[in-house]
Amino acid sequence: MSTVQQPDPRDRPARLTVGVVGAGRVGPALAASLQLAGHRPVAVSGVSDASRRRAALLLPDVPVVPPAEVLARAELVLLTVPDDTLPGLVEGLAETGAVRPGQLLVHTSGRYGSKVLDPALRVGGLPLALHPAMTFTGTPVDVQRLAGCSFGVTAPHELRLAAEALVIEMGGEPEWIEEERRPLYHAALALGANHLVTLVAQSMELLREAGVEAPDRMLGPLLGAALDNALRSGDAALTGPVARGDAGTVAAHVAELRKHAPQTVAGYLAMARATADRALAHGLLKPEYAEDLLGVLANGTTGTTGTTGPDGAEGDGR
Repeated sequence: MSTVQQPDPRDRPARLTVGVVGAGRVGPALAASLQLAGHRPVAVSGVSDASRRRAALLLPDVPVVPPAEVLARAELVLLTVPDDTLPGLVEGLAETGAVRPGQLLVHTSGRYGSKVLDPALRVGGLPLALHPAMTFTGTPVDVQRLAGCSFGVTAPHELRLAAEALVIEMGGEPEWIEEERRPLYHAALALGANHLVTLVAQSMELLREAGVEAPDRMLGPLLGAALDNALRSGDAALTGPVARGDAGTVAAHVAELRKHAPQTVAGYLAMARATADRALAHGLLKPEYAEDLLGVLANGTTGTTGTTGPDGAEGDGR
């Protein structure tokens, strides 16, 4: 259930015609969600076959037209294009007269705030930056996942209530992000979500190499518990050989990775160094065990060996 206070009905946007420029994974899902809230998708643009299939799946019977035609038909336009494409697209739409005064222009880039829409603002457009902190598949499940999803919201002050109301109508939770903080906000999300996919995929590949038939089944409960613990307790949830200072175990890991998956060694060492730094800073890694461990992480080749933990007792193997 949403914990965000619902806005006064007078602050909610009227029922709007909605257009989508860029039928990637995000735009059609947001338009479909707005449709559930009573708005009316009227046009979508998409070039590739995959974009057209997504539009047909999530927005059936909505015509696929060029971007300028989308703006001509819609009162609310979702600009859901790659980050590097967005500035040029906005400038082009503004220069060609496609943007109408009073037209709501919403981009979904995490990197940019509302200032990237300044060319449209200068010709009367109303700029909103609404970034859903969610990974998208391009299927109807995305609409369901928007329920409770946080959105990074940036807009001119006078449009803040309208921006937050649109997020709430999509079932999301608005989180205000200052313009100058957008790149940091986006970097934080990429660090947590994008890199997580790479780490999990590498872990599954290594488990298969080790003979595990169902690595997803093995990792599911472990990763679910680790994520829950991390969200609840932060650095206090750190565990494993790095946090314990088991230099010999870490050295054995590096040796095996060099043998079976050398492409993973750099990432393992980088994450282990970051983990060691945090464990030291929070008193989890004892300084007397850190020297050998940091030596292994610096060289990736040395360290004590054996089956006992740093205190002489058997390690728990986590």
